[in-house]
Amino acid sequence: MGLRVLVLGAGFGGLELSTTLSETLGEQVEVTLIDKKESFFIGFSKFEVMFGRQTADAARMLYRNIVKPGVRFRRENIIAIDPEARSVTTDSNVYEADILVVGLGADYDLTATPGLVEGGYEFYSFAGAERLREYLPTFLGGHVVVGVADTPFKCPPAPSESVLLLHDYLTERGLREQSKITLVMPFGHPIPPSPATSEALLEAFAERGINYIADRLVKAYDPERKVVTLIDETDLPCDFFLCIPKHRVPQVVEESGLAQNGWIPVNPATLETRFPGVYAVGDVTSVGTPKAGVFAEGAARVVAQRLIAQVRGEEPPPPFDGIGACYIEFGDKRVGRVEVNFLSAPTPTGTFTAPSLQMVRDKLEFATSRRARWFGE
Repeated sequence: MGLRVLVLGAGFGGLELSTTLSETLGEQVEVTLIDKKESFFIGFSKFEVMFGRQTADAARMLYRNIVKPGVRFRRENIIAIDPEARSVTTDSNVYEADILVVGLGADYDLTATPGLVEGGYEFYSFAGAERLREYLPTFLGGHVVVGVADTPFKCPPAPSESVLLLHDYLTERGLREQSKITLVMPFGHPIPPSPATSEALLEAFAERGINYIADRLVKAYDPERKVVTLIDETDLPCDFFLCIPKHRVPQVVEESGLAQNGWIPVNPATLETRFPGVYAVGDVTSVGTPKAGVFAEGAARVVAQRLIAQVRGEEPPPPFDGIGACYIEFGDKRVGRVEVNFLSAPTPTGTFTAPSLQMVRDKLEFATSRRARWFGE
């Protein structure tokens, strides 16, 4: 019997881990990959769907298309995790494993922001992007507020991208002159580890008349009064509210005892939890990198390489380096890129690549390469 690896969550981390183990070990490993959803989508495709540039079906990648040696996918709902026994109970089965890897991501707590459910929108979920795809054509102008409700949150560049893309969208519809766009962020600068990226974004905001409110969070939205209230009790007029909602670990993770202070703590070098044989990767952890797919992917590769070394009796691989790159939509059909080392000492460091048409092509290649590698499409 091969090494039994149970992977919870088929996001960037789970897909990369399963693929790497299959490619290298084949039938020497028994990987069970569990997710409650039927499909995967790359995070930045939400903008494509939201603004009508891609259909929802085109963005989705179906898990049933995963056919890899040593890997079986199970679409089931996880209802209990026992990290001490390395066992998992779903709505259909009970699984036991030699190695348990938790990559269940972060859930959104929309109810934590008063008024969001009743009158606001979010674009961080696929369902939210689809809802906005239907609403946006009906918006006839006014004050748009994009605001972060809590930290940490996924994909720190996404709020900045959203306002630049909204500027383009409203301009194309002839509505920009009668509209105002405000971005509320919990940081002094949009991308703190990369001053050059932040400077470029702030310059883009200024050129387009986008108001940037720094070091603040959104507290509530009153859809009847059309007012967003910030954490310092400042009120902003708001006709159209887009919120980056509070993030939290899935309830099943919270109940498992894995989480501490809201997230799963791991050894930043190895991604091991305090439970032997149990790892965690991606947004569900407090490893110290942003909650973004590319970092989950990198962490999963380290875990996979450790397991491969374990099976082969080899030396363990180098530690997780905390390096990842994100593409940033600057509007005007241009894309930039920032690469950041979040585990560098004494502080994170970032490198900025200015927006260009070449970066548009690179971003497309990023998506198509993952689709081909993980799904064989």
